[in-house]
Amino acid sequence: MTDQDQSAAFAPITAIDALEAIYGRPNVASTVKQIDYISRAYRRFVEAAPFAVLATSGPEGLDASPRGDRPGFARVVDARTVMLPDRRGNNRIDSLRNVVRDPRVALLFLIPGAGNTLRINGTAAVTADPALCASFAVDGRPPRTVLVVTVAEVYFQCARALIRSRLWDPEARIDPDSLPSPGAILDELSDGGIDAETYDAEWPGRAVRTMW
Repeated sequence: MTDQDQSAAFAPITAIDALEAIYGRPNVASTVKQIDYISRAYRRFVEAAPFAVLATSGPEGLDASPRGDRPGFARVVDARTVMLPDRRGNNRIDSLRNVVRDPRVALLFLIPGAGNTLRINGTAAVTADPALCASFAVDGRPPRTVLVVTVAEVYFQCARALIRSRLWDPEARIDPDSLPSPGAILDELSDGGIDAETYDAEWPGRAVRTMW
């Protein structure tokens, strides 16, 4: 059976009540953990996280973008405001384009070694305020913009997914050399227009020069 045959074979669930009939109601712990502000405990999660995934939505569709820096890179301003610097990347600015047109955002914070993750949903705005950007400078290099998130929902996600995936288990790590390199991917997609060996050899030095 082909992938197309498989996709045509299942019957989609199209009603919320049908979905809830399968899963039932969430338990008390699953609902009481959700609040509309950053509590003291949740603040510790944000400030310990060196990595987050930023989800946005725009006219062209959805986007999920990695955000990583030194722990504390996401600044908790108050119980309902968190700020993230936009560090240097590939200059596509897909997430920022989305936020300018649709302010809804979602954040998923991960902490190496910790099973629980933290989720924040809310709205965001992009600012290039010089003083604010300067306050996020690393090695004298400020971000070009800062994302200001207004919190609507905060809750932790239990550890089941990370336990199942063995995400932090050293024995579960995959040798990066067993996967296609960025250069190999670009070489294939550009029909040889981008040389794989050259790209892969130059990237580490380029990353160091453009980290912040």
